[in-house]
Amino acid sequence: MDIQFTEEQELLRSSLQRLLRDQYDFDARRKIVASEEGLSRKQWADFAELGLFAAAFSEDAGGLGGGPLSTMIIMQEFGRHLVVEPFVETVVLAGGLIEQSGSDAQKQAFIPDIIAGTKIWALGWTEKDSRFDPAAVATTARRDGDDYVLTGEKTAVIAAPWADYLIVSARTSGGRRDRAGVSLFVVDRRAANLHLQGYKTIDGRRAAEVSLNNVRGELLGNEGEGVAALEACRDRAIGALCAEAVGAIGELNAATLDYSKTRKQFGTTIGSFQVLQHRMVDMFIAHQEALSLMQHLNLSLGADEAGVSRLPSGAKSKIGYAGKFVADQAVQLHGGMGMTDELNIGHYFKRISAINIQFGDPAYHLLRYAQPDVAA
Repeated sequence: MDIQFTEEQELLRSSLQRLLRDQYDFDARRKIVASEEGLSRKQWADFAELGLFAAAFSEDAGGLGGGPLSTMIIMQEFGRHLVVEPFVETVVLAGGLIEQSGSDAQKQAFIPDIIAGTKIWALGWTEKDSRFDPAAVATTARRDGDDYVLTGEKTAVIAAPWADYLIVSARTSGGRRDRAGVSLFVVDRRAANLHLQGYKTIDGRRAAEVSLNNVRGELLGNEGEGVAALEACRDRAIGALCAEAVGAIGELNAATLDYSKTRKQFGTTIGSFQVLQHRMVDMFIAHQEALSLMQHLNLSLGADEAGVSRLPSGAKSKIGYAGKFVADQAVQLHGGMGMTDELNIGHYFKRISAINIQFGDPAYHLLRYAQPDVAA
């Protein structure tokens, strides 16, 4: 598949490439990850100034109307440079939920700050033993005046330590795994009785275990309709994560090819060994297949095609397995160097590993894709 990008999309890509090349090389990224906060507020502001946060929002919401294709372009470049700042969590997840489910007042209150880069958001939807199911919610919410009061725990909330606001799923009715009865709430991260236990993830980001004990929240969307909103949000997030994975896979292939041209064994470069040439051809094919599937997915999401829900699972599974294969081969072909912190290969490996378990691992999505009751 070969997408013909518009002039505006090409401008977005080239502008972002220049910014990342000049300001976000591997050494700069390592310093950001090693810093106390774990992200760069300056880079976040630069991304906002470049218009990245406005790109995906509709013009009615104050954005540029680029949709999933603009997100795809951004995330592919982010994947190439291992960008740690929470674009997916703030713009794709929280921003998408606010735009799709929020009231006019909520859109006007929250989206401009996201576009301007002045607020960071995170989504708390996973719980212990939820196994990627957005309906598996034990956190409860009860009505208290104009607001709701939330009690429960959320686990592995990516970007929560950086966030100003959280969107949290909680049950307003029904049993723990009922699809009906799950609602979404906006919660101030500094609200009383909300506690975070932050930690560093394997790929250098920040996450937290979130505990809520009678924490006040504002309903987002209609009560009891949170699962459908989360599933649509999950599909858009998978499109973005697949683009990031494809960007990382491409860089692993390029780095491995370059290394094979300089590393010598038995008096000749390892790239001259036929068995390794075959292996790198397989890596190239895996990247091209993943690229085509990623583009097909995001084109379908951008066109808002009916019955698209099965395609994200197919893409997440196929690209996940492709990413693992390429990452494994890249580490092995680099030998001991591939395991060192000073070389970027291991960092790409870790990021691909993290992407593979976000919103469901490849095995989970393969089974979901095979289910006859999932829309084609």
